[in-house]
Amino acid sequence: MSDNLLEINNLSIHFETENGLVKAVDNNSFTLKKGETIGIVGESGSGKSITALSIMQLLPTIAKMPNGAIILEEGQTTDLTKLSKAQIEKIRGRKIAMIFQEPMTSLNPVMTCGKQVTEVIQLHQKKTFEQAKKETLALFQKVKLPEVERIFNAFPHQLSGGQKQRIMIAMALSCQPTLLIADEPTTALDVTVQKGILELLNDLKTEYQLSILFISHDLGVIRSIADRVLVMKKGAIVESGTVKTIFENAQHPYTKGLLACRPSINQHLKRLPTIDSFEQETAVDFTLNPQEVATRKAKLYTGTPILTVKNLSTWYPAGKNFFGKTTSFVKAVNEVTFEVFKGETFGLVGESGCGKSTLGRTILGLEKAQSGEVIYTQQNLLTADDQTWNTIRKKMQIIFQDPYSSLNPTQPIGLAIMEPMKVHRLWKNDKQYRDKTIDLLETVGLNASHFMRFPHEFSGGQRQRICIARALALQPEFLICDECVSSLDVSIQAQILNLLIDLREQFNLTYIFISHDLSVVQFISDRIMVMKDGKVVEIGDADAIYNNPQAEYTRELIGAIS
Repeated sequence: MSDNLLEINNLSIHFETENGLVKAVDNNSFTLKKGETIGIVGESGSGKSITALSIMQLLPTIAKMPNGAIILEEGQTTDLTKLSKAQIEKIRGRKIAMIFQEPMTSLNPVMTCGKQVTEVIQLHQKKTFEQAKKETLALFQKVKLPEVERIFNAFPHQLSGGQKQRIMIAMALSCQPTLLIADEPTTALDVTVQKGILELLNDLKTEYQLSILFISHDLGVIRSIADRVLVMKKGAIVESGTVKTIFENAQHPYTKGLLACRPSINQHLKRLPTIDSFEQETAVDFTLNPQEVATRKAKLYTGTPILTVKNLSTWYPAGKNFFGKTTSFVKAVNEVTFEVFKGETFGLVGESGCGKSTLGRTILGLEKAQSGEVIYTQQNLLTADDQTWNTIRKKMQIIFQDPYSSLNPTQPIGLAIMEPMKVHRLWKNDKQYRDKTIDLLETVGLNASHFMRFPHEFSGGQRQRICIARALALQPEFLICDECVSSLDVSIQAQILNLLIDLREQFNLTYIFISHDLSVVQFISDRIMVMKDGKVVEIGDADAIYNNPQAEYTRELIGAIS
């Protein structure tokens, strides 16, 4: 009897598009043993998720499968591609379960979390609601959710991202499948929450004797959970091997590039290597000389800070009495004090909900402060009038986390970049506005042909470049980068981080760089401030914070990096 639970033989999946045939999966073969975890890694568009969806037989109707077999060895040999809709529905959930990337869109927002899990149990196991509820509560305890009765009756929007993902894991395990497919289940989560989810999956794998197909674009995550690794590029498997082999002796230039382009906590680099440099075999030494670091920092911390924040607090109403008077507050930012110097990159790090983004938005006047001072070039922004703000707005800009929702989907990107320049009347005529917009597009690595294209016609990395170009349109001197690389592939993330470094040097910019990923913050920042529950935990030199953290919370954040 075979040790293999799953065999994929010569699988191809094609899409007919306006631009011709797209080979999403190109003649791939691999096996998954019983009790094994295989990690599939690659950039967005490499075919990882389409491979997973083909196993579940959840491909979109426009997908064509010209050849291939997907064999499940579970009690009997079954080719999943040959099953009818009714037959595959009996296998989904019972034998093969899937955890999707975004739990918020995978859970029904108008149904309680408990009801969604009990529904699956009742559908596949023909149990009463009371029996299903008892099993659901036990599963919630198994996936380490707190206050299981409360969460059973809670709606998805009432839970954190990590809790929602645990609900999805409980749902996937509810019918005790033998194969669990996890499609980017930790991508949107903080590093500490991510570490907890990975530890949970490893524990459940042992307890339930699961085979896991784990999909991610982050090789660090794959390293901590997988036994073997498949590396995919443009639909094809370009390299495979054990975790040890792939991480210590990668052979393919694409794999080497993926490994190199994630910031490392163990070495100082001027810039991050990119996949292109490995595939073109252009060896470049990006090592940063310690003397260069010392010289840069000696220049930075002379003179007056460009920004001084004193005892800043931003509170939100949390409860009101019968008469509508606020009785309690959420202290999103609570008595925060720090300084930023001209030309500095000031890193701001902490878990979701710690107050990072609220702090950034309060500095820019996008949130109303409860108390404190925000002094920018000797001007207290909290007491500034509209005329002062009109001047300040040109100098201070923000790059938001999600580039797609930051852009108007009905407006060509050239006009979106041009718009703030016209509002502030920077130039004399339309030709000057257009020429300046094209200059900005070329500055961020795009070109004039992109001017009249719409946001949906660009990749995530290109959209983030567009948002950076728009932020530069008013020739600012101070930029707040709010999680601007957190949703990007590590390869695209490396390109955007390099671009930000280049722009800092070219335009003498000052950054507040907000992220929950300490390795990214440490790479780009001169100093780091760690926040938790609206308060400052510690502030210091980026290397000092990493090598000798003073606070237990900072040590936990560093320890959680894969």
